[in-house]
Amino acid sequence: MSFVEASWPDYAGQLGPQLLDHGTVFTIWSPTAACVTLRLFRTSDPQENPSATINLERTQDGAWQHRSAERLAGTYYDYLLTFPASAVSTVPSDAIIDAAAGTVTIRTADPWAKASGVNGERSMVVDLASTNPEGWLDDRSPDIPASQTVIWETHVGDFSNDPHGGFPPEHRGKFLAFTDTHTTLDNQPGGFPTGIAYVKHLGVTHVQIMPFYDYGSVDEATGTPYNWGYDPIAYDVPEGSYSTDPYDGAVRIRECKAMIAALHRAGIRVIMDVVYNHMYENDNEFERMAPGYFCRRDDAGGFANGSGCGNDMASERPMFSRFIVDSLVYWAREYHVDGFRFDLMGLLDTQTLNRARAELDKLPGGESILMYGEPWSADKTNAEPSFTLADKQGRKLLDARIGWFCDESRDSIKGNVMLERAPGYVNGHSSEFVELVRHALNGWRGTEAQGKQVGQIVQYVSAHDDLTLWDKLCLTMRDDPAHTDYDATGNVQDILAANAIAAGLVLTSAGLPFMLSGEEFTRTKYGCDNSFDRSAELNWLDWSRAARLSSLIEWYRKLIAVRKAHRDFYDGRRVALDSPEQVIAARVGDKLAVCANPTTDTVTIHLPQVPTGTAQHWAVIADSTDAAAACAHSGAQIASGVDLSVPARAFVIAELR
Repeated sequence: MSFVEASWPDYAGQLGPQLLDHGTVFTIWSPTAACVTLRLFRTSDPQENPSATINLERTQDGAWQHRSAERLAGTYYDYLLTFPASAVSTVPSDAIIDAAAGTVTIRTADPWAKASGVNGERSMVVDLASTNPEGWLDDRSPDIPASQTVIWETHVGDFSNDPHGGFPPEHRGKFLAFTDTHTTLDNQPGGFPTGIAYVKHLGVTHVQIMPFYDYGSVDEATGTPYNWGYDPIAYDVPEGSYSTDPYDGAVRIRECKAMIAALHRAGIRVIMDVVYNHMYENDNEFERMAPGYFCRRDDAGGFANGSGCGNDMASERPMFSRFIVDSLVYWAREYHVDGFRFDLMGLLDTQTLNRARAELDKLPGGESILMYGEPWSADKTNAEPSFTLADKQGRKLLDARIGWFCDESRDSIKGNVMLERAPGYVNGHSSEFVELVRHALNGWRGTEAQGKQVGQIVQYVSAHDDLTLWDKLCLTMRDDPAHTDYDATGNVQDILAANAIAAGLVLTSAGLPFMLSGEEFTRTKYGCDNSFDRSAELNWLDWSRAARLSSLIEWYRKLIAVRKAHRDFYDGRRVALDSPEQVIAARVGDKLAVCANPTTDTVTIHLPQVPTGTAQHWAVIADSTDAAAACAHSGAQIASGVDLSVPARAFVIAELR
């Protein structure tokens, strides 16, 4: 079905409720509606009857509006929209059909709202200034250059659900757990740090938080069942199950801001995982407002499903393109969000993303806001042919400061994620992948996978999707992984060594390094590659495991610290050094060298000669054998000033000092 743009007017005015000093304005966009009724409520209780009903007036370009002389902060509301039956191709199950009049009446919350009550049933008029936590006006994002950026992905619930994490019970799984600054394992004084204290200890600079807008798969009243949250209900409203009171629309906003402020105080920037490519259901607030407009349709008239979630949002259509840009700017301005990760970015058009980049840049400090996403989709969509999607074919049309996850690096280092038993460079197929991993180390410059600049390349080997790194290594390095393998309690030194090499490659590669939280302490889901709706226990960060695997954590800490201290790891050129066939050795910039040895033999790498007449010398500054020695070898050593001895299954960094 072709979308006829001329049949839908574009409205340029403000949408959603606008709270004035002496009044409130309600505005929506619904060009095909014949009548719109606003219903006001005192609470968010879905059983409560409205305290008032008001008919909106049609204004211009498909907009409807009501101006109230009252300042209605804290008032809940929804809408009843009546359409000609011919305007609604997919009738919601709760719609009121008047066959005699030929109309369909649909109830909906407000997709342009900034607050809502429990489970998004009703929207709320909110005085945003009243939701600011103490000190919010003084909140500032830490200044972190791209060359020092290290991204750590987590989920609000996973971060603090573990009862051994030392978080107050009322904060577990909530925004407020991020404000608990001195938690330790089992609350032991001076014990192993958890939560924010742990993240600071690790040294990462950015925390990417899985969806924390209002999503539909969890009952906010109970906080169950567990879900990752890739099913939006209201894009501009925080998720209520992460708040201490989901019935009060202001509480979730205040506590979400408190989370972000706490991360900023800890010197950490915040990246929001956003899902503008689909919604929780085909029957969503946008479709109820303007049936047939906001979701793409396939050639047969059904919902396009490139997301694999039942519906694809039409980012190329003016009113939703505008919504995406406005939404991103809103989260950055109102919540001080420092970056955005785009789920299935390959379903969004490059024009909208580039416009968002330009608008974010206009904010104070906006040029430092990160934008990156997944340059793929789950299946084919049906976007308007005049628009280019931000998939692998279209990513070169993106602004130079919009990046993408580099699956070329991921699959070369650890093996194809679609084939759970397929190994990569670090776990058994080093000969097959050595050349590709050399390209990965150099940020794919000079290849088809390169970006306009290396900062577009997000380097990683694990994220919330697919197997964790540890599980992938277990499945490729054991015929039949036992629980002791997954638990890292058996004889797993070879798997630990592979993990350490993978970390070394990611954290010394050109581009932006990224990791799934817990990768640094062998996070496992026991071979589950899609735990989005499994138990909270399977998904949470196991803080006892972190304490037990502290030697691997220290390896990650060392890599992060070394990377932050040397800009060349971000964008310096890599020059290959002579090495055995399966070994990668490269000079990075002028004063660094790295070596990855996945073989079972010690190898010697001849480092560049030290300039004559100087006191400079090569020194080993990072050696993975400290974290995971696969054999009883001593660590890396340098003989005769330039001969670097690299133990079996090790990753080494040397510096010219």
